[in-house]
Amino acid sequence: MVDIHCKSVRSYNMSRIKSKNTKPELIVRKFLFSNGLRYRIHNTELPGKPDIKLTKYKTLVNINGCFWHGHRGCRYFVLPKSRIKFWTDKIIKNRERDKRNLKVLRKIGWNVITVFECELKENKDKTLNNILSGIKKMNLNKNV
Repeated sequence: MVDIHCKSVRSYNMSRIKSKNTKPELIVRKFLFSNGLRYRIHNTELPGKPDIKLTKYKTLVNINGCFWHGHRGCRYFVLPKSRIKFWTDKIIKNRERDKRNLKVLRKIGWNVITVFECELKENKDKTLNNILSGIKKMNLNKNV
């Protein structure tokens, strides 16, 4: 199948896709800050450059785009009809990298919470409260 856009339009569209400070990230960060949690963002010293690092709670929060991370069973993850092999390989590599990073982060003692963009789109309040309770629960377990 051929791309419906010319090369310059496709290039422009792809250049507009952000990897940092995305709308879902900003929603989570604003919520955590308003609930008194302080954090660092995009820590380059940790595998995968986690979106949010809460040092006090030894917790990381990753906010994943459903398409880029191949969120299974999600209506927002639809494989493009052009360059199928390229996109399939890319999504598989992203998933494998996510698993490797998660394993390393847990091995070095970090708690990791992963949130997909669809969870914020479809049930924002519940998702944000789950993140907050997850962070607090991990803190309680740490103090035991």
